[in-house]
Amino acid sequence: MIVTQSLVNEIFRAFHMQRWNDRLRPVELIEMDKHAHKMITAYCLAKYEEADGKDVEWHNLIKGGIYELLRRIIISDIKSPIYAEIKKDKKVFAKLNEFVFNELDAKIESEEIMSEIHDFLFDDTWGDKLYQRILEASHIYATYWEFQIIKQSNPFQYQKSLLETDLSNRVDTYRDLIGIKKIRNREPVDGFLDMTGQMRFQYRWAQIPRTPNTAVLGHSLLVASIAYFFARENDACDRRLYNDFFGGLFHDLPEAVTRDIISPVKRSSTEFDDLISKLEKELAQKEIYPLIEKDWIKEIEYFTHNEFDNKVIVDGVLKKDLRVQDINDNYNTNDYNPIDGKLIRAADHLSAFLEAYNSIKAGISTEELIGACVKLKEKYKDRTFGKTSVKQIYSSFVL
Repeated sequence: MIVTQSLVNEIFRAFHMQRWNDRLRPVELIEMDKHAHKMITAYCLAKYEEADGKDVEWHNLIKGGIYELLRRIIISDIKSPIYAEIKKDKKVFAKLNEFVFNELDAKIESEEIMSEIHDFLFDDTWGDKLYQRILEASHIYATYWEFQIIKQSNPFQYQKSLLETDLSNRVDTYRDLIGIKKIRNREPVDGFLDMTGQMRFQYRWAQIPRTPNTAVLGHSLLVASIAYFFARENDACDRRLYNDFFGGLFHDLPEAVTRDIISPVKRSSTEFDDLISKLEKELAQKEIYPLIEKDWIKEIEYFTHNEFDNKVIVDGVLKKDLRVQDINDNYNTNDYNPIDGKLIRAADHLSAFLEAYNSIKAGISTEELIGACVKLKEKYKDRTFGKTSVKQIYSSFVL
């Protein structure tokens, strides 16, 4: 079993991590949101390189993104220039990573995952491979994007111009990547990253007091990470891992143009739910798809239309209404392009449970939050999805 209470609680900690906390901030800038924006950027950069005939190593890109988030959670808020200097001293950096590994080893039960994290932390060749350079470029770009907010709110000139020049130059060191060149030239994909970045300003549970506040963008990465680990529990093939992670990351993409419509409102009537789905598709055609490459649209639709259905492609025909075990037994190969919508939905619900549960434990509790926790625990008390025992995860949380 990979997904445990200690693992999901550790990932959730990224919602507590404030960024740029030595600057005036018009909005909270949170590590989880920044990392989600980074992974959306990485998706775009990698798609361009793949279209150019290069081998991206998608699974390693996903693992690198998640494991770097775990490292950042452990080391907390070390300023980027300081962290860069630490990395130059291999002996000191190795000691830091040894500390990170020991902290994570106490929280992650899977020996396989810990072995991968060890390889990630102590890889002396990091940065040599394409997927690694994509992650580095995406990390710097997401930081630079945040800085555009910060500089508007800080009239003080101390270090501001130097910082902007440094970040801009660091982004430009990756201009050999097609996507970075397009972003810097303000081509449409830059607008797509602006749109998705703004999802960090859309707070979930907007009418309910709680802590920490979580945005749609960060929530999407939490869902993606949990769905990925669920897929690992089911021995998913590479394409299935890719689909489950990016399906989770983009499952709320339509909310970039509709904003967050809470589930009870969506379910208030079948007619209303159908209308929202229709509007989401129309607005996606009008506002989202013009910002991405035409070759990506079919895949984004696969992620966002009926996003919680298990799906495969058999002889060019979409097949739905499958159990996770059906995919495990019959369609767990790249040729079928499998995606576990039900695992993504289970990850979505677990993410919502964590949002409510952590607020209650922090002392901000309402009837709505308690009710949500009780309802979700009841919903999943007997549920398994293939090899994933969701009921075991929920049973470990005590209200």
